[in-house]
Amino acid sequence: MEKFNRLLQNPLLNFADTTITVGQVVGVVTLILLGAIFVLWTARLIVRILHGRQLNQDLVQMMSRAYLIIGFIILGLIVLDFMQIPLTAFAFVSGAIAIGIGFGAQNIINNFISGWILMWERPIKIGDLLEMGELRGKVEAINTRSTRIRRLDGVHMLIPNSYLLENIVTNWTHRDQTIRTSITVGVAYGSPVERVAQLLAQAAKEEEAVLTDPEPLVVFEDFGDNALIFDVYYWIHAIAERDLRITRSNIRFRIDALFHRL
Repeated sequence: MEKFNRLLQNPLLNFADTTITVGQVVGVVTLILLGAIFVLWTARLIVRILHGRQLNQDLVQMMSRAYLIIGFIILGLIVLDFMQIPLTAFAFVSGAIAIGIGFGAQNIINNFISGWILMWERPIKIGDLLEMGELRGKVEAINTRSTRIRRLDGVHMLIPNSYLLENIVTNWTHRDQTIRTSITVGVAYGSPVERVAQLLAQAAKEEEAVLTDPEPLVVFEDFGDNALIFDVYYWIHAIAERDLRITRSNIRFRIDALFHRL
């Protein structure tokens, strides 16, 4: 037992006039493991409690991330205090790290700060349908460095958070899940246009997914080269592009059926 105690008291290195022993290293490793397990476990517990209260997913994610960061910072301070290492000992090292970060990790810091801005201001939320150029997809997670978006074909993409703040992004569902979409229909010249407009409106109103307020609108858009062009505008609740496409398909099937009765 005495040999074991002497082994634990053996000095490993001196740091800023502080001697670090084997026992301290063993204690620090144990403290870090137990502390990390505790922080992660309590973070999961907090997430379950917040989800049980049916809070917004973005708010839950922001609070859990903040708790993890604060928890690990406190754990680090406890470890330094356990090893009796003053914070002033890291003054030079922290300065060098700050300079290195400033030159070599600008993008990482930019995306990190952008991630917190997205979670705090919430211009983009989990579940939103976004459109960026030719990319369109649903937001599944907003992380500290990047945002995970599921494209219409099921492919997951990681978009840097800074890109979402620095570029034009169309958020189809920013305020709610209500989206306006349209169908373009061409009919032959000589068709009874007023009757055509009535049938188009009827087809849209008969679709269960179409909202009655605001009600569907039929516009005689133009005289095309080979057809008379009509646009049918309507509103639906949608959480993905699939909802829009299915609704358009159902209305087109109904339009075709009604036109066969002309």
